[in-house]
Amino acid sequence: MKYLCLVYLDENRLSELPDEDCVAFDEGIRKSGHCIASEALQSVTSATTVRMRNGKMSITDGPFAETKEQLAGFYMIEARDLNEAIQLAAKIPPARVGSIEVRPIRPIRETVRETVAARAGAASK
Repeated sequence: MKYLCLVYLDENRLSELPDEDCVAFDEGIRKSGHCIASEALQSVTSATTVRMRNGKMSITDGPFAETKEQLAGFYMIEARDLNEAIQLAAKIPPARVGSIEVRPIRPIRETVRETVAARAGAASK
């Protein structure tokens, strides 16, 4: 099952985490076969939030909401279950000074394909 591990931390504490620790973890989790994708993000000051309301686009500098911790990066991982995903997330270096949100991926593409195929099969009977 796929999980997204969202890395949150106060950007002011980023200097407490050596980049080498993060790269070493990243290389290890990739070699283990658990990591599908991972990236660190630029500072929250470079973020732009886009909203569509009543057909009109609104663009705002910065993140969606003011928080003490900002989204700093992510890992898309493959794990047997939530317990294994949590164990992997606990090893992500920023967990030492921030938090890691672990969320299952909703397989929307696969679900839609299955629904369309089922409808097509029912229509041909």
